[in-house]
Amino acid sequence: MRMPSPIRVACVGAGYFSRFHYEAWNRIADALPVASINRDIEKARTTGLPAYSDLDMALGEQKPDLLDIITPPHTHLETIRRALDGGVRAIICQKPFCRDLGEAKEAVALARDSGALLVVHENFRFQPWYRLIKSEIEGGRIGTMLQFTFRLRTGDGQGDDAYLDRQPYFQEMPRFLVHETAVHWIDVFRFIAGEPDAVYADLRKHNPAIAGEDAGHILFDYQSGARCLFDGNRLLDHRAENYRLTLGEGLIEGTDGTLSLHGDGTVRYRPFGSLEEAVLLEVQKYQGFAGDCVYALQKHVIDGLVNGAPIENLAEDYLQNVRIVEAVYRSNEAGERVEL
Repeated sequence: MRMPSPIRVACVGAGYFSRFHYEAWNRIADALPVASINRDIEKARTTGLPAYSDLDMALGEQKPDLLDIITPPHTHLETIRRALDGGVRAIICQKPFCRDLGEAKEAVALARDSGALLVVHENFRFQPWYRLIKSEIEGGRIGTMLQFTFRLRTGDGQGDDAYLDRQPYFQEMPRFLVHETAVHWIDVFRFIAGEPDAVYADLRKHNPAIAGEDAGHILFDYQSGARCLFDGNRLLDHRAENYRLTLGEGLIEGTDGTLSLHGDGTVRYRPFGSLEEAVLLEVQKYQGFAGDCVYALQKHVIDGLVNGAPIENLAEDYLQNVRIVEAVYRSNEAGERVEL
């Protein structure tokens, strides 16, 4: 699908995280933000765009080419349905994508039947350190990759007021760590290591103030013999001035060396058998969220629409992430490995 520039963009949602979306749209030359839609219209007005509390009215008056959905999962399916009925040809939808696999499949089918583009705003794979790590692995820097470990340590999950200052609905999510957070690394692992064959999960809840799980381990098994390990705990921290830059630390180990991701966004390489490290990605000042990944994803989609280049994170492919999330919860409940 191609669209002429500029692409008219409307955004649904004006909550905490939406600021990164709006700021990014304003930096993309081929995008023209035309509306903000939010049930509290005063929040929509703070964006400086034409403000609406009614989605159908906004679609009718502004006729956007692309709708950016920046709202919680329970709103996604109905918003996608109404957008397609309103003639929108391209949609970017925040993650977690819908409430469950059934809703996600229905959303994909609706978009397919309408001939519309549906992309999930899964932006962590667009962080500069993961783009570099994938490139280094493909270039043979560490030989054969055998292990990718990520330690999530956000440091924001302690106490009765955990998450209330940014995204209070986190406290009420019955499925939290995996559905909301670990799904980022399910996608990153797929982006870097390919498709896993099985998962094993051990999840737990430490903070009684929230409904869902906030810690756990997930092991991803690959036919090649490689393993990916997500070790997540939202109550603990890591060495960083800004916990939300990388949200933790990573180690990618291969037969010829090791890549390490640090909390300041640096990536270092240590050859096998050596004590010396080389810095492959230096500390940088990023304009947007977490390595400016929101901007990177949105520009990627716009470039694809304008120039016809392949677009990552198509919702049909993203269904596999949702399937893996479901398998992780099944594994935890059964206490056993689940084949994919």
